[in-house]
Amino acid sequence: MRSHRPLKLCAIPGDGIGKEVIPIAVEALQAALPEVRVCWAEAGWETFQRTGNALPDETLSRAKEAGAVLFGATSSPSHKVEGYRSPIVSLRREMDTFANIRPAKRRLPPDNGIDLVIVRENTEGAYSRRERAIGGGAISERVITRSGSERVARVALELARSENRPLTIVHKANVLPMTDGLWREVCLSVAEEFPDVAVDEVLVDAAAYHMVRQPSRFRLLLAPNLYGDILSDLASGLADGLGMAPSVSIGKDFAIAEPVHGSAPDIAGKGIANPIAAILSAAMLVRNWWGIREAADRIDAAVEDVLASGFKTPDIAGAGERSVGTKEMGAAIIERLGS
Repeated sequence: MRSHRPLKLCAIPGDGIGKEVIPIAVEALQAALPEVRVCWAEAGWETFQRTGNALPDETLSRAKEAGAVLFGATSSPSHKVEGYRSPIVSLRREMDTFANIRPAKRRLPPDNGIDLVIVRENTEGAYSRRERAIGGGAISERVITRSGSERVARVALELARSENRPLTIVHKANVLPMTDGLWREVCLSVAEEFPDVAVDEVLVDAAAYHMVRQPSRFRLLLAPNLYGDILSDLASGLADGLGMAPSVSIGKDFAIAEPVHGSAPDIAGKGIANPIAAILSAAMLVRNWWGIREAADRIDAAVEDVLASGFKTPDIAGAGERSVGTKEMGAAIIERLGS
């Protein structure tokens, strides 16, 4: 069902290959949904180096005014830099996009049966930014709340119902009985409101094991922040890789779509990055936020058609196979959408 949300988008390319793939994704989105109004904004490490702020106030204002964001990727230093905070983590918090949805589906042969969606809590857990030094070490506090767990569980269960998927709750309550125990308790409690959804549970390490051994075993995983982050990258590897992995983070008032891959500085500027993850992320925004399934399906079909025609960027091309560049792949998908 189409929502009543305005068709406005704030596009934030970020750093590295984000600057290459986001403009293509926006063009594909507008080919499928011409009425979308787009504004552009900046964020990331380069923005921080130039302005001293990785997420400028003007960017946050534009993002909130639009209500929906297509975010590229940002580089981050591997050491502490005074004043620097991850712009995407900050953006998720400021817009309270508490539920991250990451599908993993094999689109290239051979088919290994993986067709999985991971719903990840997006604002709490190990990414709560509560760290402090003590003596010769450091402590990180992991935050799990009843309200935070309940609202993401509801999103996951509604998705399970709408897509007719069994849901598996991921936790480590046998070792972390207070935090993961609360997560498990709340998720199972919310599940009682959805008697038509098949629900079970699995320890996070067992989930990783079974995903590798039998990729088709799970259909929808519901996980706390850190577990979901790790398992979704694993799922991407079992599918077609990070270059094909989309996601969308949704909240009550805002949504952020973003490819799962990073800024990839090793290939940035070479014109070989895969734009499909960004394009499919835009499609998820269309489907999961604006509720326009037909347009989202058109984008998905265009990607499938181009892949079936033999177009492959270097990250998904096999040994000896011809590969195409970022712009050529994007142009082929946009051409399919235009026709």
